[in-house]
Amino acid sequence: MKPKSSNNPVDHQKRQGVVLLVTLVLLVVLSTLGYTLSSRVTTQRRRDHYVVDYAVARYGCDSAVKYALATLEELNPTLISRPNEPDFSDLFAMSETDYQKLLSDWASGVFGDIEIPYDANNVSDINDVNNIAFAPDFNDTNSLKIRGPYGQDWPLVTKPIELKIGSAMVTIEIEDENAKYPLGWAMLNEKDSKREAKVALEVFSEWMDVNSVVASSLKKQLKEINKIKPYQFEFKAIRISDRRMGKVAGPRGTRKTVRTSEARKIPASVHLTDFARLFHSSLVETDTLAKPTIVSETRTESPLKYMGRWGSTKVNVNTAPRHVLEAAFTFGGDADKIAEEIIQRRRIKPFENIDDLKKSLFGYSDSIDKCERYITTVSRFFTIKVTVIHGMSKVSAVAAVIKEGKEVERVALISG
Repeated sequence: MKPKSSNNPVDHQKRQGVVLLVTLVLLVVLSTLGYTLSSRVTTQRRRDHYVVDYAVARYGCDSAVKYALATLEELNPTLISRPNEPDFSDLFAMSETDYQKLLSDWASGVFGDIEIPYDANNVSDINDVNNIAFAPDFNDTNSLKIRGPYGQDWPLVTKPIELKIGSAMVTIEIEDENAKYPLGWAMLNEKDSKREAKVALEVFSEWMDVNSVVASSLKKQLKEINKIKPYQFEFKAIRISDRRMGKVAGPRGTRKTVRTSEARKIPASVHLTDFARLFHSSLVETDTLAKPTIVSETRTESPLKYMGRWGSTKVNVNTAPRHVLEAAFTFGGDADKIAEEIIQRRRIKPFENIDDLKKSLFGYSDSIDKCERYITTVSRFFTIKVTVIHGMSKVSAVAAVIKEGKEVERVALISG
């Protein structure tokens, strides 16, 4: 028999509802699959683009480091005279309110009222481009710039170099490491300097608002590093012998195997390389030290910014800020008074050498004698920071070098 078709309106509506429900489910499934597929395709494209961007940025970074190292021998860091400008020495401790007041005082002529005769024969290259290119607009405090000892922001030695390598944007910055507190000082165990080294770290920490817990933790970390490699103020070159087997002529034209050795001399800078790596390793907790103490539109301050972690051993009295100077002269006494005298005098005329420093600060010559090994008037330790951006990728590298005249010796290179 032929089945009877149902004419019940209710059944008909149920069938339509089921069909509609199934259709909606299929549409949801298809749209989900489509979204998932397109999302995966987009993610893969981004990954591919990032890999390409990273490869280009990495190549640009390597090329920029080689370029910077090759041209560094021509660099002649020139200190400038800044008699009518505020000094950079205390910016690290200034709140934004104090900083703006300093600019306001400068604009109103507080520093311009100082009349100091220029002696072109004694001032370090007053015709340098860093000196003459600076024309502050005292009607606009936002345009005022407190320059460092080389004319650029502390601790930059020159104006940052910006260039393109292929399609990658490259920035090269050179910093004066002798203007910073050498972290290795906190590891000194010499009988005559151990106590002073401890006080120097405490002075630096107090100025930078490093609390006792963080300071104590840093001391423990450096103590562990000292167990790995004992720190010395002056390292010596290493002499090693390479032993090898070789053949020499024997009797009646025969040849015999003998053990030979060849002496090699490894420069003292290899020790600095070791400590540069240790100071930048996970053995030193830098997160708390890098925490900003002051943040504004024009500056960011932190303890880590003022720490020399590349193996430098001396502080340049012409380029170091107040708290680094006080830490250095802790080894000799009268640290705060000497630091103040140096800050006031070097704005007029940088010190030519240590004898010039002693002559200028004759009343403190005994204290200066005691800490002479810790100070200098000419920076020789620099870092070259290279930052490369290409597309979505950013690559950086920092190279530490020692520069003696035109001789440039690379100490360490860390890529990030």
